[in-house]
Amino acid sequence: QVQLVESGGGLVQPGGSLRLSCAASGSIFSINTMAWYRQAPGKQRELVASILSGGSTTYADSVKGRFTISRDNAKNTVYLQMNSLKCEDTAVYYCNARLIMFGAVRFNDHWGQGTQVTVSS
Repeated sequence: QVQLVESGGGLVQPGGSLRLSCAASGSIFSINTMAWYRQAPGKQRELVASILSGGSTTYADSVKGRFTISRDNAKNTVYLQMNSLKCEDTAVYYCNARLIMFGAVRFNDHWGQGTQVTVSS
């Protein structure tokens, strides 16, 4: 089995910073893409940022220049540094990993349980 465990969420004032972490563990052979999604109340889940195993990144337009995604392949961990936070960044943030397990024949998506980020004064 595979587990994705997120940490780092919380309450922060507008303009503040938070750093999210997500560690994948279990019978993992290889991880392709790691990503962060978020879902605000009453809205659909949306992609925030993603990073390939080689380091290429993509960002949602709403977070470009404020958020930075990175990963440590040796630790199967992905990070999201969030700066200049805005009230509209408030959401539950979910970690995603597209990986292949030992003995498997294809990549599958795995999700973390989510961590709440609240930006409020």
